[in-house]
Amino acid sequence: MATTSDPAIGSLKRRPSRKWIAGIGLVLLAGGLGFLFWRIFANSGPSEMEGPPPVPVRTERLESESLQDSAEFVGLLDAQAGVSLQPEADGRIVQIFVESGETVSAGAPIMQLSSQRSQSDYNAALASVSAARSSRDTASAQLRAARARLTELLADLELRNNDFDRTAALVAQGALPQSQLDEVVRDRTVAESALASSREEIAALESSLEGANATLSQANANAEATQQDLLDKTVTAPISGIVGNIPVSLGDYVQAGDQLATITQNQDLDLEIAIPIDESDRLRTGLPVELSLFGSDDIIATGAINFVSPTTDTDTQTVLAEARFSTPGQPLQDEQRLEVRVIWDERPGVLVSATAITRLGGETFVFVPGEPDPPETEEATEGPSPGQDGGQSNGQADGPPPEVAKLTSVELGDLQGNDYQVLDGLVPGDVIITEGILNLRDGVPIDTSGSSSPPEG
Repeated sequence: MATTSDPAIGSLKRRPSRKWIAGIGLVLLAGGLGFLFWRIFANSGPSEMEGPPPVPVRTERLESESLQDSAEFVGLLDAQAGVSLQPEADGRIVQIFVESGETVSAGAPIMQLSSQRSQSDYNAALASVSAARSSRDTASAQLRAARARLTELLADLELRNNDFDRTAALVAQGALPQSQLDEVVRDRTVAESALASSREEIAALESSLEGANATLSQANANAEATQQDLLDKTVTAPISGIVGNIPVSLGDYVQAGDQLATITQNQDLDLEIAIPIDESDRLRTGLPVELSLFGSDDIIATGAINFVSPTTDTDTQTVLAEARFSTPGQPLQDEQRLEVRVIWDERPGVLVSATAITRLGGETFVFVPGEPDPPETEEATEGPSPGQDGGQSNGQADGPPPEVAKLTSVELGDLQGNDYQVLDGLVPGDVIITEGILNLRDGVPIDTSGSSSPPEG
């Protein structure tokens, strides 16, 4: 068989070899790039292979607090001062000066009743007083004039007696006639008669003055009674306080004894607390008491027990205790029911926020920042492997060890506000994690850089 030496055929046989060469080149190029990327990521990627990033948390350093041994009850407020306003006289309400809930001072007018009749009676009584006073003044002036006249008559009689003595002596000596002595005797008799009349007049005037004084006193008494009746038509507040419900309206006719309104002093209040008999042995005067509204933890007033009943209520088997509250921070009302906390005892201790508590298997824990546990290695004594950086240990750089969350068991007491009392497991000065605990478990790395109370290093 003859061979063919055509150059075109030889060219077709050499083309496949060039494609294989190009393919081998691409494979080598891809391998080089892969090796390059492997080298890059191998040098920059150990941190990503170490695990998840630290969990940001906030910590708090515990301080010594006052732990309270307390119990809660229901108390009833009772105002120390309160009055029910009632009219002293019958009448129709013509004016109401206040509204329910208004604060009034002692002596302030509350209501005005119709007073036309009382006013006219009072005006007549005043006229009688004026007339009686005028009569008294007239009788007094007449008595003063009569007494002055009496003084003159006494002097005139003394003069007449002196004339009689001189004239009688001269007549006896014959120096004067008897007729002149008779004239002197007559003048003396007239003077004695005038003096007697003056004394009778004075006695009559004194009696008249007494009558005038009695009349004036009676007129004044009548005027005062009429004035009081007029004042009774104006109902005033006997004490300072808050006006309660007003059950009457303008134009109503009321009688003496009807209730018009109430006034209560809520500044000073007594609190009545029924303490079960099984806790009565802990009762004593001076125990602190805190008041709060139902459903609220805010303390609105504080006081102290000032009375413990010596007897037990047989129906409820409770002992009555009372505490007094003056000028509470929040307005309180008579007969208001409140939540009462009686503090039996106080001692120093530690309080932990309820949000920092973790419950596992029926036990209570808190997370605290701590150091990670040392790694467990099979060959602890072996040195670094060939090619390993001698300045690193277990893939971590030199520096302070990272912080991790550590579970610490605690024994809790009563809930005090929003915090639990810690009976065991923590002491003042310990640091606990208070925020971010939902993302924690024992040994998880944490970041406390944003904490308000970082632990001491």
